[in-house]
Amino acid sequence: MKIELYTPDRAIEIADLFHRSVHAIDLSVYTPEQKEAWAPTPPDYEYWAQRLSQKRPLLAIKDNRVVGFIELDLDGHIDCMYTHPEFQGKGVASALYEHLQEQAKARKIDRLYVEASFVAKPFFENRGFSVVKQNEMQRKGVALINFTMEKHLNPNNQIQ
Repeated sequence: MKIELYTPDRAIEIADLFHRSVHAIDLSVYTPEQKEAWAPTPPDYEYWAQRLSQKRPLLAIKDNRVVGFIELDLDGHIDCMYTHPEFQGKGVASALYEHLQEQAKARKIDRLYVEASFVAKPFFENRGFSVVKQNEMQRKGVALINFTMEKHLNPNNQIQ
């Protein structure tokens, strides 16, 4: 697996990965209605192409296939992190996060933060993030819960 920067020819593949990843979440965590509100069917490819051209995520590539992606905004916000369902539990998210940490160090970002789903929350907790608050948002009239989490970098700009 290698980590690459986003290129526009990957937009549809990433939109499909996002959709598939959300819809693969166990029904005990999110209902079908919640998953559809979060990741509508079919994906809005035009929206995703525009979004990705602005966000320019890091991509995990295996056998010329996108198996995961992560986004880091200039202020330290991790906006998206998703792994293809066939590759979950195989180190994809960990590898993406390690690269993101290096970018954060290079950019001298002093705080990383994320709105993590129930599924992503343990991943971030295991990497030193703390829950700041629980959020409830409405999408298409459906309530979704996530958690604002943060991790501060130390004064020498090292990840704690």
